Amino acid sequence: MHQHPEVIRPTLISRILPLSLISLGYLLLSYELVGFKSDQLVLIGLVNGLYYASEQSRKFVIGFSIFIVYWIVFDYMKAFPNYAYNTVHIKSLYLLEKNLFGIPFGTVMLTPNEYWLAHRTDSLAVVTGLFYLSWVPIPLLFATYLFIKDRPQFYPLALTFVLVNLIGFVIYYVYPAAPPWYVQLYGFTFHPHTPGNTAGLARFDELLGVSVFSSIYAKSSNVFAAMPSLHSSYPVIVLYYGIKNRMGALNGFFTLIMVGIWFSAIYTSHHYLLDVLAGITCALTGITLFNLLKETRLLSTFIQKLVRLTA
Repeated sequence: MHQHPEVIRPTLISRILPLSLISLGYLLLSYELVGFKSDQLVLIGLVNGLYYASEQSRKFVIGFSIFIVYWIVFDYMKAFPNYAYNTVHIKSLYLLEKNLFGIPFGTVMLTPNEYWLAHRTDSLAVVTGLFYLSWVPIPLLFATYLFIKDRPQFYPLALTFVLVNLIGFVIYYVYPAAPPWYVQLYGFTFHPHTPGNTAGLARFDELLGVSVFSSIYAKSSNVFAAMPSLHSSYPVIVLYYGIKNRMGALNGFFTLIMVGIWFSAIYTSHHYLLDVLAGITCALTGITLFNLLKETRLLSTFIQKLVRLTA
């Protein structure tokens, strides 16, 4: 009678130890670089909970680890402020914005941010706040949909997202830039330890009696990372993959969100129009570069392995 070779099953320790060591390493490194924060425990709890809850949730957290790595890298930027490596552009960017896109207002020329600052309304404060809140949930919800419905299409979206962010991060360090609200508050004088600011989004919190944006911008990694606007990059990625996956009428919604975020970035004084255009360019560059890299054996094989790992 044929004897089947003995199946070696992984022990409980071998299943738990790797993630436990990664979790501990993350907490220790985070403490060393940016100090202890409750968010770190929430992230560890969420990742470990999903990993051990079920086979399907384990596959989900493995797939979305791409986004988790991005979040960690972004958080660690606090330990290496870009203004320590290059001169922060404040006045030069402001004047370039005014020269290229200035709007006549009486006897003076205003930047688009200054124009909308003089034409604020409560209704626009609410609408732009809602658009700005969607910049992370919409990409993550769409990514979740692709992960469930079409996993081979999920990984290109996720990897493109990371690639665009990495391009943006490099630009942050090559060209540190102050946002419009900084000029409104501090003029053209450089203050290295300036805290994050809600700027035009503060009115949203006031009208709705919430502290959504004040809590978000209190944790800002670096206020001198306005160029490019990655807020403006993300909806471009979503719309591209929406069109590629033939999402039909939903692409109309993605387009509305995209244009709404672009306008909101300017209306709330978080970005210049130049920042928005740079963010769009960053997204298109990342999409093009990823499509070229995807044709290489190395990346195509890597994506195939990820699909099999979470199948």
